[in-house]
Amino acid sequence: MPLPQALAALRMPLIGAPLFIVSNPDLVIAQCRAGIVGSFPALNAREPGELAAWLERIEAALAEPQPAGCPYPVAPFAVNQIVHPSNPRLAQDIETAVRYKVPIMITSLHAPKPVVEAAKTYGGLVFHDVISIRHAEKAIEAGVDGLILVTAGAGGHAGPLNPFAFIEEVRRIYSGTIILSGAMSRGHHILAAQAMGADLAYMGTRFVACAEARAVPDYKQMVVDSGAEDIVGSSSFTGVYGNYLRGSIVRAGLNPDELVQSEKSKVDFASLQKNAGQKAWKDIWGAGQSVAGIDAVLPTAQIVDQLEREYLEARQRI
Repeated sequence: MPLPQALAALRMPLIGAPLFIVSNPDLVIAQCRAGIVGSFPALNAREPGELAAWLERIEAALAEPQPAGCPYPVAPFAVNQIVHPSNPRLAQDIETAVRYKVPIMITSLHAPKPVVEAAKTYGGLVFHDVISIRHAEKAIEAGVDGLILVTAGAGGHAGPLNPFAFIEEVRRIYSGTIILSGAMSRGHHILAAQAMGADLAYMGTRFVACAEARAVPDYKQMVVDSGAEDIVGSSSFTGVYGNYLRGSIVRAGLNPDELVQSEKSKVDFASLQKNAGQKAWKDIWGAGQSVAGIDAVLPTAQIVDQLEREYLEARQRI
């Protein structure tokens, strides 16, 4: 099935994943002007009215034409909506997104029907995070425009399934847009995602370690310095299984090997307050196994240039 028209002209089949706390207008603008989809969680705009201000700033920046000779257009942006009962701002943030006709909404952690219904009023796209076939079936039933398969090794809230198996099962029931998430940081990973049957790749951790990201310098450097074995999976911090940097858990005074797993009934995205006052994602830093392929903090434009070179080289090599 062809990609939605809004995504057909991307420089590469790539979406920069929304990063809680870390994503901001500077990062989104840099990603979109580099030719890939940029995104941010609505909850990153913390103060009343701030989401509208962010959207106005992003829209104004993306309305500027590309420099003469640039071979790719400015890409659309996306806003992540946490569709969970503990999110008290959901209705307000959906209303704001509709008012500004946000091109793409990415939904997480609950059935996305209210967001789908809202987006249809102006022709916006909705992509939903799923970690299981059951979640995929519910999202398809809700009428989403695409599924984000969050697989083993992904940063932040992650799924348990191997990407080969997950894509194979989803393709049996769904012919729409599939976006693959999980442990990707290089251009050849994007090509591999396509080879497996996905339409686009979804990268988050790679853009933690970039100049525009709103991550503290120690967080960025820890992403660079860490390897795949430094990623710890736990439901201890939010009640939902996620992947985090071992070093951040240690510096918070906790033992990564003795974390108490939480029950899903205790999940609370309003506070995200667990473990002796430490907050995910402010103190306990999310990251995926893709840290294995990250070796420098770079400007977003330079990262995307590198990804494109690697993508094209891999395609030619194969």
